[in-house]
Amino acid sequence: MSNVTPAQHRQAIWMLLLANLLWGVSFPLVKSLALLQERLAPGTGSWFITATALLPRFSIGALVLGVICWPGVRTLTARELRQGVGLGVFAVLGMAFQNDGLQFTSASTSAFLTQLYAVMIPAYLALRGRHLPPWGVWVGCALVLAGVAVLARVDWHHFRLGRGEIETLVCSVFFMGQILWLERREFAGNRMLPVTFVMFLVQALTAAGLMAVLARPGANLTGLATNGAWLGLTALLTLLCTLGSFTIMNVYQPRITATEAGLLYCAEPLFTALMALFLPAWFAAWGGFVYANETVSVHLVIGGGLITLANVIVQLRPPSRP
Repeated sequence: MSNVTPAQHRQAIWMLLLANLLWGVSFPLVKSLALLQERLAPGTGSWFITATALLPRFSIGALVLGVICWPGVRTLTARELRQGVGLGVFAVLGMAFQNDGLQFTSASTSAFLTQLYAVMIPAYLALRGRHLPPWGVWVGCALVLAGVAVLARVDWHHFRLGRGEIETLVCSVFFMGQILWLERREFAGNRMLPVTFVMFLVQALTAAGLMAVLARPGANLTGLATNGAWLGLTALLTLLCTLGSFTIMNVYQPRITATEAGLLYCAEPLFTALMALFLPAWFAAWGGFVYANETVSVHLVIGGGLITLANVIVQLRPPSRP
């Protein structure tokens, strides 16, 4: 981070915003795959649906990266292997707790609680370094949480801390761990494409194990593998939201601080809301299921404005790495 030029820093900001945009596409894609699978292979269960969405995207992602950077894969160092395994474990555990928690709480509450890593990261770094972050960081954190709460339309009257909420908080801790693991100084100089290959491989193996445990006799998996819409949606999820977004994250996030990254990643719900304005109907027409577009609302304008303002304030005086 200390050797990053201002131009490289600005480039990293824009590339990570692109990663957020691609993750925003992933939500209607994953939702569409779940709706399509419920039609093609009913009764398989929500966890099995999650596993069937994870396995192909990360398996193909690992295969593609393995081919692209085979010389790097063959010469993986111990540090690169350790970083890739750590990223894969943090990411897959975060996704697992997030998906399970969604079964016991609302999507809006999940979206809000997941983004709490934006506050937990500077708080953790302040405790570890025994110094307070700049005031702009705390203002940015407050604005981001307010923006996500407005965007997600959190119903405070019915909010409670039950199983779903607790699991979502745990998922946010693992995502915080993923962000912090990526910026550890011991991994400076690692080749990020081989590291990302290891990360994808860990996630694919975990999803395969989950499928093996949850597989039910008679599940019509052949119907999925031969369905054009399912294959097309899976290809988009793999190309854009796996190979694209995670590679960008792993390559460019080390050029900024973890605090900046945590706040930038809170733009994901904003991009998700924008994608939900038109993508659901396209995917539904393609796959033959019902999935209505969302509409522009005052929540989108206010919430998106607060998240954008938060990141502008932080970038006016970005925090330095301790």
